[in-house]
Amino acid sequence: MRETWDDVEIEWGSAEVEPGLRIHHGVAGTGERTVLLVHGYPETAYAWRRVVPRLVAAGLRVVLPDYRGAGGSSKPPGGYDKHSMAGDLHALLDDHLGLTGPVTVVGHDIGMMVAYAFARRFPARTERLVVMEAPLPGTAAYEESLRNTDRLWHFQFHRAPDLPELLTAGREQLYLERFYQDLAFDTEAIGLEAVARYVRAFSRPGAMRAGFEVYRAFPADAERNRADLDRDGKLKVPVLALAGAHSAFAPMTEGMMREVADDVTFRTIDRANHWVPEENAAALASAITAFL
Repeated sequence: MRETWDDVEIEWGSAEVEPGLRIHHGVAGTGERTVLLVHGYPETAYAWRRVVPRLVAAGLRVVLPDYRGAGGSSKPPGGYDKHSMAGDLHALLDDHLGLTGPVTVVGHDIGMMVAYAFARRFPARTERLVVMEAPLPGTAAYEESLRNTDRLWHFQFHRAPDLPELLTAGREQLYLERFYQDLAFDTEAIGLEAVARYVRAFSRPGAMRAGFEVYRAFPADAERNRADLDRDGKLKVPVLALAGAHSAFAPMTEGMMREVADDVTFRTIDRANHWVPEENAAALASAITAFL
């Protein structure tokens, strides 16, 4: 299927990266350098709709998957640790798209955790890493964030067994819209069409459960991230750490990434809170292309 975003054509497909697991993804542009965009929760690859045309205009090829459990991708019962989710994306690039060279990996929110896991697991395939708007499990900043229950109350709620599925069934829009509103600089920035697409995606069978499983894997993610750091030391790949200028993550992001990486550049994005790709796509795309 093809879709056009601001005169840029997105070619959508679905790839079986392991038996029974399909990853829905889009590809745009024909540049020699590839950027892999990994969305967050509760969104899909559609979150990058305002960023992709700008990156393609800069001469880049862009790959934008729905990660495991989200959007049009499969929603298996397990495998939501970020090491496994990074493996899905590596298989997508290598085995199905034939993109075997180094890529720049960009992750927002949960996608930031997946992007970091990709750089850890496949350092030779990671040209540069761009992360934004999430605490990284296994860091001191993450542990401090967990103590701030007002900011990250949903981390504990999502990890409770069965209860979040029970309480949100049939109320997906009411629940998800709270995130889009409460974490926005401009509450209308995401837009009604995007909210409708996200709500429809998370109303599919198994979708809310899959979203919660991403959070239930945080303890395993923290353990692996600490073990990787102890074994291999800090990341050597250049890292661009971003945060919305009005986001609660802005004060902690630079220090957090310096815990795990040697070469870190930090920037804030004006007129943005948490939903950076949708609130200020122009500034985000400029930051990425300048970093490249």
